[in-house]
Amino acid sequence: MPCKKWKVFNNWNMKKEKRKTGARLRIVLGPDMSIGPGKAAILEEVKATGSIAAAGRSMGMAYKRAWYMVDTMNKSFKEPLIITVKGGKSGGGSCLSELGEEVLKRYRKMEASSANAIASDLASLKRKLKIN
Repeated sequence: MPCKKWKVFNNWNMKKEKRKTGARLRIVLGPDMSIGPGKAAILEEVKATGSIAAAGRSMGMAYKRAWYMVDTMNKSFKEPLIITVKGGKSGGGSCLSELGEEVLKRYRKMEASSANAIASDLASLKRKLKIN
């Protein structure tokens, strides 16, 4: 059941995100392309692990889902964000391209700017909660 797999990914994401308060930024770049916490996380994990499969595993998602996210980003930009090398005797792997590094850096900068912009209003709303 495809929805069940999607739900597993969302549960992972929500559990992690429930630990902190604030906004979750999603940048819509076009009708079929947006970058949010999930795609930023996959970029970071590929950078850290050198592997799409390992990145997906560390995020608790299926390889197919991780590959789909990477493929969507690579097809949406003029240049790929993640460069892949097929396996074989020398093994395979993945790494961020210069553009991938830039996209991740800019997303994290926008995320930090957004957090700063809403900080006082967020604090005010939190003070109005029954449970802090």
